[in-house]
Amino acid sequence: MGRDPFGIMLRRSRVFACIVMFGWVMAATASSALKLPVAGLPGSQCDTFSPAILNSLGQKALGLSVQQIENCIPGSMLASSLPSLSKVQGWDPEQAGAILEKLFSSGYQIQDGQSLAALGSLVVGLSHTSLESIPALVVLDAVKVPSFAKQLETVPPTLKTALVEKLVAATAGFNDLVKYTPDSLVPYLPKSLLVPGDTFNIQDLNDKPWTPEQAAMLFPDIIKRVPEIHSLSPSILQGVTCAVAADMDDERFQQLLNVLGQKKVQLSEEQLSCLAKRVLLSGLPEELNNYPKDLFLFLRPSDLAAGENCKEYVTRVGKANIDVLEKDSPQRKQLLSEALACLDIHDLQVTKEDAAILGHLVCDLGADYIAASGNNFLTQLNQCQSFTPEQIKAIQALLSSGRTSFGLPSTWSTSTLEELSGLLPVFDRSILQSIPAGVLKPWLKDFLHHTHMPTEQLASVVKNLHPSRLKRNSGCPADKTITQEVLDDELMPLYYDNEELRQCLDDATLEANLNKISSYAFTEEQLMVLKEKLDRIYPAGYPDSVIRSMGSLRSLMTPEDIKKWKFSSPDTLVALLENAPDDEVAREIIQQYGKSGGQFDATALDAVGGRYMCSLTQGQLKTITENAIKSAKTLNIGGCPQTTKDILYPKAKRAYSDRHNEFPAYYNLIKPYLGGAPGEDLRALSKNNVNMDINTFKGLRKDAVMQLKPTDVKHLLGINVAELKTQENDPFVRDWIVKQKQSELNSLDLGLRGGIPDGYIVVPDEEKKQTSGAPRAATIAHLLHLFPAFLLTLLLASFLS
Repeated sequence: MGRDPFGIMLRRSRVFACIVMFGWVMAATASSALKLPVAGLPGSQCDTFSPAILNSLGQKALGLSVQQIENCIPGSMLASSLPSLSKVQGWDPEQAGAILEKLFSSGYQIQDGQSLAALGSLVVGLSHTSLESIPALVVLDAVKVPSFAKQLETVPPTLKTALVEKLVAATAGFNDLVKYTPDSLVPYLPKSLLVPGDTFNIQDLNDKPWTPEQAAMLFPDIIKRVPEIHSLSPSILQGVTCAVAADMDDERFQQLLNVLGQKKVQLSEEQLSCLAKRVLLSGLPEELNNYPKDLFLFLRPSDLAAGENCKEYVTRVGKANIDVLEKDSPQRKQLLSEALACLDIHDLQVTKEDAAILGHLVCDLGADYIAASGNNFLTQLNQCQSFTPEQIKAIQALLSSGRTSFGLPSTWSTSTLEELSGLLPVFDRSILQSIPAGVLKPWLKDFLHHTHMPTEQLASVVKNLHPSRLKRNSGCPADKTITQEVLDDELMPLYYDNEELRQCLDDATLEANLNKISSYAFTEEQLMVLKEKLDRIYPAGYPDSVIRSMGSLRSLMTPEDIKKWKFSSPDTLVALLENAPDDEVAREIIQQYGKSGGQFDATALDAVGGRYMCSLTQGQLKTITENAIKSAKTLNIGGCPQTTKDILYPKAKRAYSDRHNEFPAYYNLIKPYLGGAPGEDLRALSKNNVNMDINTFKGLRKDAVMQLKPTDVKHLLGINVAELKTQENDPFVRDWIVKQKQSELNSLDLGLRGGIPDGYIVVPDEEKKQTSGAPRAATIAHLLHLFPAFLLTLLLASFLS
């Protein structure tokens, strides 16, 4: 690890931190060279800043801390240096926000698109308050500048949402909105606004990076008006819906399948399952090579065209993305079982030839297969997204044994690591510490520059590379001084054990570089060291700016920590929830946001998402407006309490009332909220060819579904109605079956059994619940009143027999 010859150790100033320019030397002459140290010097050093210095820094300006920007550089100087500062790439929102705040306070005004676009990369720090004061037409003019539109890729999600609201207000209609919305803002366009109508520019639509949910809104209108399916982009095609596929004639449907396959369009399990059912209705053609590979996950060998043997089927399945299906799901287990039987693999020996045919299915081979013949498919395991604990242990044992073509880990080279890179997250301490350090660390540094690795996985690697024995407290070693070079190195966690980090990283350095440091893959023990320092700096609770910059440190925050915080900014809420904390912590975050006056608008709802909507109180849910629901992204509230669904469904119904007669658009919008729909609304949906999937059906209100007759359910599920048979033992489906007349179930022609025989009278649930007092007496009297009818039925049955 090299040291910066011009760097000095960060120390805390009693006045304030000033002048940072990590290891930079202004080269002129030896006598006039200006060395800007790593951290603050006394305030007198602030005089050394000038517009010339700021303009000459270039990317090194990223070394400026928030404290230095706030305390050392006048706003007028920042205004003079705006042309150069606006070109620096990589500002974090806190730095850019501090610059803009001083810039605006010095008199800089945004009066037109040009003055807004002049902010360049600094736009990442634009606050909601500042944006609200900017006219919508000014924002529209600014995003027409390509260089400024490019800068919007890095702005926070909350700012993207706010910018979209400005563009919606400034544009004349759908076509202009699509045309002028920069690609980075497209995913934030509300689904409810995506109404192509009769006239649209297909090229503009094709060029945009739509989300699957947005594409599902666009696809039905587009497919009606564009005869050449092959002219549509994957971004549009990913929106294919079950309702549209079910309505297509056979020839056009086959065209659609071929285009989906040729363009390698990524589809969901729900979409593929529906397409497979539609395929079987129209019949499979002999030529299947152009079909989407993932479609074969939902077809059985018996479904394929005559003449295709099981090996060809297994080969097709092996090329599919099996992660479309949940790992360890019955469907994945069945696919592997069928494949092993087809290849006549009855023991644990899988040959290289067999492994090549199995393809992605090797990811589901158990630990016994890996132990017995894993060397034959070890490199194929690189492509697997996840492993069971048993699989991980088997892979570790195999690699440690040296009984592979790669030999013992102590002999591995960079080319070996390259071949096994997909297995890096499962390398244990023994394997990692056996790899020569001169091979592993340089390779790892290069690997991280070219490949995204989740922070949690990298932190596990870091932990296993640290020595197991901790050093005694002896101060910061001379060769461990934290320089700017170290701070800029994403492998910084590797260079310090817990005690070294405690001794070498002082509070001022952490405070000034929190955003960067907290993005690195520190182990949990190292993060505890960082948290101890922050707790010491902010004993009364962290300020808003620190909360937003905590990165991986958020994983250590407890409900007790969060109770000390006060924040009402949606930006902070987004930052705290983006790493999916556990439900208890998320609940406290949301409660503190609400207590501090935070509003549950569209931005907040996007942050809360579907999972954490369940943590909102009834009072908070009732404050959500129809407009917020309409502007928010999809909220999947399927796992929430029934009270949550019952509160949100009427709001969503009102929010989308203007699309109530437009199908399938209305169904796509209201679908996430249907868990709160009453029976009459479900019956109305059944008349509009919605082709509801079985999982959505099982998430409906039970009392509402019990009101539906078999014909209602048949029309509600459409092409998916056969799923009632495959799910007939599911408690929800079974409860519905036993409430129906058997003769009406028979009309579905699915072989469902367990309904009420004809001639029997069903006693409503409400009457069954009356078990005591006057209500019970009333029920008994009612039954006695019905007794003659029972007797007459029995006599007639006896007579007719």
